[in-house]
Amino acid sequence: MLEQLLIFTRGGLILWTCKELGNALRGSPIDTLIRSCLLEERSGAASYNYDAPGAAYTLKWTFHNELGLVFVAVYQRILHLLYVDDLLSMVKQGFSEKYDPKQMVYDDFDETFRQLRMEAEARANELKNSKQVGKPLNNARKQGQDQKTGFGENKKSNSGLADGGDAERTKGRKLENGYSNGNHVIESKLTAVVNGKDNASSNVGAFDVNKLQKLRSKGGKRTDTIANKGSKEESKKKVTKKNRVWDDKPTEAKLDFTDAVGEEGDNNIEVLAADQGQSMMDKEEVFSSDSEEEEEDEEGDNGSKPDAKKKGWFSSMFQSISGKASLDKSDLEPALKALKDRLMTKNVAEEIAEKLCESVAASLEGKKLASFTRISSTVQAAMEEALVRILTPRRSIDILRDVHAAKEQKKPYVVVFVGVNGVGKSTNLAKVAYWLLQHKVSVMMAACDTFRSGAVEQLRTHARRLQIPIFEKGYEKDPAIVAKEAIQEASRNGSDVVLVDTAGRMQDNEPLMRALSKLINLNKPDLVLFVGEALVGNDAVDQLSKFNQKLADLSTTPQPRLIDGILLTKFDTIDDKVGAALSMVYISGAPVMFVGCGQSYTDLKKLNVKLIVKTLIK
Repeated sequence: MLEQLLIFTRGGLILWTCKELGNALRGSPIDTLIRSCLLEERSGAASYNYDAPGAAYTLKWTFHNELGLVFVAVYQRILHLLYVDDLLSMVKQGFSEKYDPKQMVYDDFDETFRQLRMEAEARANELKNSKQVGKPLNNARKQGQDQKTGFGENKKSNSGLADGGDAERTKGRKLENGYSNGNHVIESKLTAVVNGKDNASSNVGAFDVNKLQKLRSKGGKRTDTIANKGSKEESKKKVTKKNRVWDDKPTEAKLDFTDAVGEEGDNNIEVLAADQGQSMMDKEEVFSSDSEEEEEDEEGDNGSKPDAKKKGWFSSMFQSISGKASLDKSDLEPALKALKDRLMTKNVAEEIAEKLCESVAASLEGKKLASFTRISSTVQAAMEEALVRILTPRRSIDILRDVHAAKEQKKPYVVVFVGVNGVGKSTNLAKVAYWLLQHKVSVMMAACDTFRSGAVEQLRTHARRLQIPIFEKGYEKDPAIVAKEAIQEASRNGSDVVLVDTAGRMQDNEPLMRALSKLINLNKPDLVLFVGEALVGNDAVDQLSKFNQKLADLSTTPQPRLIDGILLTKFDTIDDKVGAALSMVYISGAPVMFVGCGQSYTDLKKLNVKLIVKTLIK
């Protein structure tokens, strides 16, 4: 049963709802659809599933791009209604005929909708009945064919091995000789050959089954011996090698030679000045798009020449002056394909580029092309708007404001840095600490990477250079407990921010992902930052989606804590291949909060959305 059907404008004004249905929806499926699908350029999808406590809905929608209307149907997911797509297209056509931009109430559409719904349900029932009627006919035909073939085979078997047979008889001969496609022989033939040892003279061409059984037994023995050898090798591998003892000296319990913080070795090291100037986070980046617009104009002029030759000079000129009646998929496909290839060359994941093009096509289909405009420029403008909308953060990413709010509540602001191996978590943690110090915020580091050798020493070096405290417990400790003790120490010492460094882990490493989930669930940080490389392409989708999925699956709370923001590293090494930023934001919905663009403490900046969009499009 249909739960609800709504018609509203792109501005959010509800024009009509089905009063006949009047079912109270559980949760907020329409708001979730708008927030997480339509505004995120995922409108090219066929449907959207929404899970609420005690209910599971499926939402389908369609657009009238020329009038700026959205039609949404909601129904229970378990029902699988066949007439929803047909009903939406019929409602779209019927309502567009009555639509008036000045009119706000459409009570007269109730009767029209009732008729359209009955018509759509009747069509669906007719289609369903026709399919059900067609099934037994097909089955009867198949049974008849089987019976005919069976009768023919009996005839052939009774006739024996006669000369001049057809293809199926020769196939029967091959089966008698033991050659079969599935490496098995028909039982009747086998029994005949086994029982007929005395008739060996008559069955000269038959395969000796005793030899076949011997070969199988030998093969089984060989496989058994191979399996036994494998188990022995595994048992040998499981035995851990003991450390060699030289000159009867006592063995070392651990190979951990890290020094304490306050020993003489640290005092002898010269502490470099931490002040390297103003961080790039506080500098406004100047962006000039004149040269890029000129390049785009040149490309557009060059791109319009072959189109003019194909269409003819007069037809293309007339179409550009008068404008096209409405755009359809065939008009948009060439421009969208070129745009998709361009995005993929800029390191955007293929799946993301395809979904974006589908969303842009859904927003432009049926729209009237303005005069003196090309389809390629219209598609490019729509794609630019979509990219800006995706990359622009939907919530505040002002960390300094959040830090001061936490300070008023007498608690430290906790930031956890997570990510795969070798992306630069520790280095960029130090950059964030340097930026916070410039804004008179007291910072403490927590060395919770107790897995990688040298991780504690690396963080200790950064803390010494920045002259900030560090909380560490060495190696082979539970990182969740270390982070908890670090937060308690920060609250006692009055530190404003705790930056928690974690071990790098691949998204498929179950034990390490479980440890990360424990750290986040136990300490409840204010911000979970995913540190990712700008060099990755398709792997960015896999990393972020699996990190979020593991954190959701391993969470002990009904509302799991996922990734809140992204720190993009090595941005100075990619030239114009900036597509990883788009892939990460699109797949996770989290904003890019920091961009690492160098190796010094000042090389940390904000993401320039306009620059990224221009680089992706040009």
